[in-house]
Amino acid sequence: MTLFSWPKKAAFDRVVPKRKIYERGTVGSALKERFVQQVEQITWAYKLAPETVNLPATRTVAEIQVFRVTLKGVELDRGVLKAIDRAIPFPLIFELIQGTRIKVAAAYKQSSRSQKSEGDSSRWRIGNYFETDWQPEHTTRQPLPVALDMSSLYEQLLGPLVQDGITRVKEQSSVPEAREPPAAIYSVTATSERPGRVSLEQRIEMAEAIAAQQKEIERIKARLGREKQFNKRVAINGELRNAKQELERLTQQQGASKSY
Repeated sequence: MTLFSWPKKAAFDRVVPKRKIYERGTVGSALKERFVQQVEQITWAYKLAPETVNLPATRTVAEIQVFRVTLKGVELDRGVLKAIDRAIPFPLIFELIQGTRIKVAAAYKQSSRSQKSEGDSSRWRIGNYFETDWQPEHTTRQPLPVALDMSSLYEQLLGPLVQDGITRVKEQSSVPEAREPPAAIYSVTATSERPGRVSLEQRIEMAEAIAAQQKEIERIKARLGREKQFNKRVAINGELRNAKQELERLTQQQGASKSY
């Protein structure tokens, strides 16, 4: 996954008190405890806006914010990221820092706001989170991609992250049968059947569908491991075979579609 070099002009560098997230987001006592246990500091690091990146705003994307979340350990509940997303009424890119390592995470955030609710963060639809693997924090960063407007920039920032998630899920789908695949983190959704260039939304759907099918295989394997009756094991093995065939179909479909 590419780490982008954010423009110096876009630097914001404001520490965000956790209480501000609690006030603006939906944060119960259990989630507050996750913030305390897992998060050292939240920094509003960069503000990508027309005046800082010289790109016009669009109706759906006026600005993009980059938040750096410094962790106390290696774990981070995704509810923490969602609470921050809900508190900030703009698309967010997260850089998670743990020691000398960094990973990038983000969810596809779509605005459903009306003109009368311009500042209402609850009017955003927040999808599932995609993230990279950990890498050294001082990894060489690349310039921002060329874009025509803020919407195009957002798609190009999120696109590689989504593609990275698709690649990792696809690699997991080829794990030998003797091994248990990792649990999927995406929800079930339908995929697009259209070949050729696919949109960001369709790439997200592909990643989610592949991961959901992998999770279904994991559930069937667990049932098979618990079942003792021979005839029921035969039936479950048939389900497992069909589920694996469906996973193979989905991964082939993803491979046949050009991502860019």
